[in-house]
Amino acid sequence: MAKLRSRSFWSHLSDAFLFFAAAFLALVLVWSFWSYFTPTPNFLPTFTHPSSNSKNNLVESGFGVNLKSDPKDPTFYDDPEMSYSIEKPVKDWDGKRKEWLKHHPTFAAGARERIVLVTGSQPKPCKNPVGDHLLLRLFKNKVDYCRIHGCDVFYNNLLLHPKMKSFWAKFPIVKAAMLAHPEAEWIWWVDSDALFTDMEFKLPLERYKNHNLVVNGWPELIYNKTSWTSLNAGVFLVRNCQWSMDLISKWSNMGPISEDYEKWGQIQRSMFKDKLFPESDDQSALIYLLYKEKEKYYDHIYLEKEFYFQGYWVDLIGVYDNTTERYLQMERKVARLRRRHAEKVSEQYTAFRKEFLKETGKWKRPFITHFTGCEPCSGNHNLKYDGETCWKGMVKALNFADNQILRNYGFLHSDLLDSSTVTEVPFDYPNP
Repeated sequence: MAKLRSRSFWSHLSDAFLFFAAAFLALVLVWSFWSYFTPTPNFLPTFTHPSSNSKNNLVESGFGVNLKSDPKDPTFYDDPEMSYSIEKPVKDWDGKRKEWLKHHPTFAAGARERIVLVTGSQPKPCKNPVGDHLLLRLFKNKVDYCRIHGCDVFYNNLLLHPKMKSFWAKFPIVKAAMLAHPEAEWIWWVDSDALFTDMEFKLPLERYKNHNLVVNGWPELIYNKTSWTSLNAGVFLVRNCQWSMDLISKWSNMGPISEDYEKWGQIQRSMFKDKLFPESDDQSALIYLLYKEKEKYYDHIYLEKEFYFQGYWVDLIGVYDNTTERYLQMERKVARLRRRHAEKVSEQYTAFRKEFLKETGKWKRPFITHFTGCEPCSGNHNLKYDGETCWKGMVKALNFADNQILRNYGFLHSDLLDSSTVTEVPFDYPNP
């Protein structure tokens, strides 16, 4: 009798287990069908975390470069002899940079076109009442341009060497930026008083593939007239390489860190008859090197004069209104040019516009407008024009550039001299 009761107990337990298992399986099937026909909504984007050693995963997930990986392999950053100081030269920079890129392969792809824009201003507040506001807007302009074209930007407001002030202050910054950004092929110095007035234009880097420095200049003025204004050193593009390191070292040694600083001023003044002040300056120093050591430097320096790599503001502020109208005329004729689009794809519309720009003639937007001589922070502008002309000119140029950005957000400055008001732009703007 005991055995019979034992079998009955286990038999019932087995039946109960099968019942619950079948019920659970049925529940799973019902839930699966329900999920299939009525999926749970997902309001978050799919995110795939890239592995630190998978280049393909990084590219596919949209990262492009691995910002979280810095291998333990020794690089120049581990060399105690290396220095960011402008007074200590760097040797074998090409080899050091190549080694760093080897250990950071995700940065190697696209390195040839990678740019870091560098700019800056003085450490203290401006004396000019509107100076700090103008500097803020001038910096915003550079940030807007870099956001559209994918370049990094570094703004410095410190003297990295106590003797290197005024126009010489840029050289310690540029050298430090080269060391801080081995992933970048180019360092692009843009003076604080220069601004982008064609937000669509992109540097023709292919044109400079055999050169290491790009400045706005004219060979005939250097070699025939030895003019102090034969180039402008307030905007330049320099390749991140050993040749550039050597050039910056030699160029800087005509500045205040040199024991011969006063002597260099006298040499420049005697050579350039149109130079107005006695101190050695960066612009005269570069012209001097090009003139005296042409075989060493000329083939490596591209003197850009085919577009406004930087343009003198006095010549340009009068063309903004007519230029705006010419571009609107172009858009009225061509539907794809006036099509609304995301800011991130703006470069595609730049490419569209190229084929129609020939029709605008001289009314193309100037790439960079440089307010040289205006000194927006100190207010100590060149006496040949009054300060009010400078400040109004800057406001007009800034709003002209800002309109090219604001259109992506649905607004415009209807008056280029009025920064405080905007007008909403209809979706079919400009009306054909």
